[in-house]
Amino acid sequence: MDYEREALLQFSKEFCAQLSNDNEGLKREILAHAGNRWSLGVLHLLGTSGELRHGELRRDLTGVTQRMLTRTLRHLERDGLISRRDFQEKPPRVVYAITDAGKEMLVRMMPLWSWIISSAEYFRGARSAYDTAQELSPSTKWLED
Repeated sequence: MDYEREALLQFSKEFCAQLSNDNEGLKREILAHAGNRWSLGVLHLLGTSGELRHGELRRDLTGVTQRMLTRTLRHLERDGLISRRDFQEKPPRVVYAITDAGKEMLVRMMPLWSWIISSAEYFRGARSAYDTAQELSPSTKWLED
């Protein structure tokens, strides 16, 4: 058990050092896509549906604003996770597609998603236990006032 803990700590230190040694912030910005609901939503839609237009993406991403979708698409395109094809027509016609790097990101996210789905009951229990403890704790009563 100590070996596993030490190996995990060593891996964590190396991982954090690599992220810290990132003067331009590139690695952290790419990592941010993995935790961004709109980035993952766009990648998922393009990965499962093929090429889509801005309006189609907006329709399928419930709650996203036009501004947020435009920003997300630009960031994903800049990082090479999606491509943008402008047909140079009037009215304008532009489609977005997932790249090989975007597909790889999706594939690498699947084990995490699978773990979250299979652990949902654990998370519900943890939240319930926490909420119950907070309700019983006199130190949190001031928060209610």
